[in-house]
Amino acid sequence: MTFSIVARTPDAQFFGVAIASSSPAVAARCAHARAGAGAVATQNITDPALGPIILESLSQGGTADAALEAALGATPFAAYRQVLAIAAQGPPAIHSGVRALGLVGSAVGAHCAAAGNLLAHPEVPNAMIAAFEAAGGHLGSRLLHALRAGAERGGEAGPIHSAGVLIVRDVSWPIVDLRVDWSDDPVADLQRIWKIYAPQIDDYVQRAIDPGRAPGFGVAGDP
Repeated sequence: MTFSIVARTPDAQFFGVAIASSSPAVAARCAHARAGAGAVATQNITDPALGPIILESLSQGGTADAALEAALGATPFAAYRQVLAIAAQGPPAIHSGVRALGLVGSAVGAHCAAAGNLLAHPEVPNAMIAAFEAAGGHLGSRLLHALRAGAERGGEAGPIHSAGVLIVRDVSWPIVDLRVDWSDDPVADLQRIWKIYAPQIDDYVQRAIDPGRAPGFGVAGDP
């Protein structure tokens, strides 16, 4: 029902998730990230509670693999879950339970991991990793490039109806939390929203930190 990618910048200053699904509002349930800690996607037969649990372990310095193992070991339903996690350091980790739905696939890069279930083609995650690693620019652009590559490689076995991208950096709120909760082409819609929002990301952060120095909101006499 879902394919996704979790990623970080090499300096671990930014973490993000991009995700798409045939289900409505997938990013509301499945995308999780915390500044300085990492990013998590909780999918398949989704348990959103796993996201904060894993992020708490990552915030305390745990590896992605150890955080996944601990969180899933505390539930009797690990066989139903597909979970991706990436920490500030070390390799990403992926769990695909034996009761995950349909065609299941996953792939890992140096600073990213992709996985999906009920996939139309086993190479969807590999296509996402290749696209992410080949892309440049903002982490959001790279995540959406990967999501588009996954969709073009076949995506899910059925139609995709929702998509989202979530990004954190060194502030306590997500700097990007964009969602298309129901659409006939949510990845394209999400890319259009991103193009509008991306040039304003830093301005919105600056307005929160020091509105007097934010573009268009400076005090009299500011350059």
